[in-house]
Amino acid sequence: MTNDDAARPVLITLKWVPEFARGLVRDLRVRWALEEAAIPYRVELVDADEKMLPAYRALQPFGQVPAYRDGALRLFESGAIVHHIAAASPVLMPADAAARSRTLSWMFAALNSVEPALLALADVDLSAAAAGASLRRPALLAQAQTRLADLNRVLEGRAYLLGGFTAADILMASVLNIVRHTPLVAAYPHLHAYHQRCRARPAARKAHADQMALYEGAWRGETEIR
Repeated sequence: MTNDDAARPVLITLKWVPEFARGLVRDLRVRWALEEAAIPYRVELVDADEKMLPAYRALQPFGQVPAYRDGALRLFESGAIVHHIAAASPVLMPADAAARSRTLSWMFAALNSVEPALLALADVDLSAAAAGASLRRPALLAQAQTRLADLNRVLEGRAYLLGGFTAADILMASVLNIVRHTPLVAAYPHLHAYHQRCRARPAARKAHADQMALYEGAWRGETEIR
């Protein structure tokens, strides 16, 4: 490893996940932010057992992914990591203080207002054998549709949430991926166009390809947590 490699931030994620989860693991959000900000990075990998060990729990107290090292800084939670990256990137965060605050509002909205509703629906759909799943789905679907309809109204006449692309769009578009198994997003024209626009960005495509290559065994990275 060269000195340049050693100085790069490190993204830590899972070596392998089942097929239904590929493209949804939250390291994708961090990869996308790093690609947009043109920040070279390294990847270290953990398996399901390793992420429960004390060495990894020191980085991620809940044994989840991703975790992130940037010099002496240690971070967990994908939203916090994306915000850290965005704070130093004019591509992802506006210079104006008020615009930065609005961007942060939409970052929180993606993770707090939209993601829980979509995750609840996906959990029922992807765990159909769970007791009472079919009874719960109509209410969860209605909740998800309400959130998506709200977003559709916001995006009328806008390319992105705040006009220009920001870190908020990385989080929101990633959250919308959660219901990719349904036609829900496609039912809202402004939202659907927005989602397609975000996913078509070169940085988004590169991040997705890198994650897929990892699971397909084409990528070889470091596995040691240090």
